Amino acid sequence: MAKSKLLYVCSSCGTSHSKWAGQCGDCGEWNCMTESLSVAGDKRSGFAGKSKTTAQVYRLEEIHMEAEARTSTGIGELDRVLGGGLVHGSVTLIGGDPGIGKSTLLTQTLAAIANDLPSLYVTGEESLQQVSLRAQRLGLAGKGLQLLSETCVESIIMLASREKPRVMVIDSIQTIYTETLQSAPGGVAQVRESAAQLVRFAKHTGTSLFLVGHVTKEGTLAGPRVLEHMVDTVLYFEGDPGERYRMIRAVKNRFGAVNELGVFAMTEEGLKTVSNPSAIFLSRHEKPVPGSIITVTREGSRPMLVELQALVDDSHSANPRRVSLGMDPNRLNMLLAVMHRHGGIAMYDQDVFINVVGGVRLTETCADTALLLAALSSFRNRALPTDTFTFGEIGLAGEIRPVSNGQERLREAAKHGFKVAIIPKANMPRKNDVIEGLKIIPVQRISELMEAAISIS
Repeated sequence: MAKSKLLYVCSSCGTSHSKWAGQCGDCGEWNCMTESLSVAGDKRSGFAGKSKTTAQVYRLEEIHMEAEARTSTGIGELDRVLGGGLVHGSVTLIGGDPGIGKSTLLTQTLAAIANDLPSLYVTGEESLQQVSLRAQRLGLAGKGLQLLSETCVESIIMLASREKPRVMVIDSIQTIYTETLQSAPGGVAQVRESAAQLVRFAKHTGTSLFLVGHVTKEGTLAGPRVLEHMVDTVLYFEGDPGERYRMIRAVKNRFGAVNELGVFAMTEEGLKTVSNPSAIFLSRHEKPVPGSIITVTREGSRPMLVELQALVDDSHSANPRRVSLGMDPNRLNMLLAVMHRHGGIAMYDQDVFINVVGGVRLTETCADTALLLAALSSFRNRALPTDTFTFGEIGLAGEIRPVSNGQERLREAAKHGFKVAIIPKANMPRKNDVIEGLKIIPVQRISELMEAAISIS
């Protein structure tokens, strides 16, 4: 049998060393050595081992496609983010800030499907009594839900092979370790090797696996980046733990759409799904207020209305402030420069604050026109009508560019009672697709955008 050998690999240049050192002897980087296992092959073969696989090579047309067997989790917004439900043998990695609701959501999910599918919740951070108290606090039954408190991956796989669960949760992957490595749990090598063994188990047995991952202070998943490559789906919890509403965004999904968004509300009974998120992100002021306008963003397959607010005030410092919450600050600076160059409105002596209501983060460029109109409304202290919305991308030459799925955005806004739309001319609907009761103002340049805002304010 091939023997395993413990090596130390430089994460910078990939050179292997037999002993740990503070500095790599080849590239000179410091603190870059991580543990790794190497299987010694047959020395007589001249290569790293003889393969005994019986795999065959097939042509593409010889592969018979079968429908993906999906199982509903019982939580509609989670099914949306996963692409329609759980796929057998899939591995899902969930990350988020501490206390945002990762364990709560997974406990609710397993309790909802435990009566139909054997489920196993493996906890490495909490005791079984703590998990049971959480389930009681949330009012969950979960009679078929099994609990396990273990951190050794070999023991987890051995017990899971005996119990044969269809759905399994590991909370969290940073607490799991393998006996083949000497480093402490949570290290790069421990996380990588433990996750690799769990992924192989899930693929071999067809078990749907959830891995809970810690995040760093920058908001990225802790551990090696290869962890995100090994799994099928990567979900991020977004939102402030102190706020009521939480969002789950899919940044990777082999079985569904990427950037799909699920919205939840944290209550005393756990996380509740929000089927109409546009309604909660719209404040609907009783009277028009300066600096507020509605835009229509698109998250995955769902158009969503979001309120964007701006506050422009005289600056009392040499360097005026540019603060953007929910949008890219660099894009704010760029759009203010474009408005100065092509619109003739200078805000170099003004503090500009931008906020996306509800904690939503806008990642697409559809909110460019909304940002400029909100800033202009606050700067001139002239309110825009509450039944007006806009979307569109702004280029450096001052042109208004179209965005994708414009017709769906118009329908979503009209469904919520909006009457006036300021959109790119290229997004104008065809004669057969005209929406009744909706006045559309097409614009091509920033000057036309400002004239349209003045005409309706």
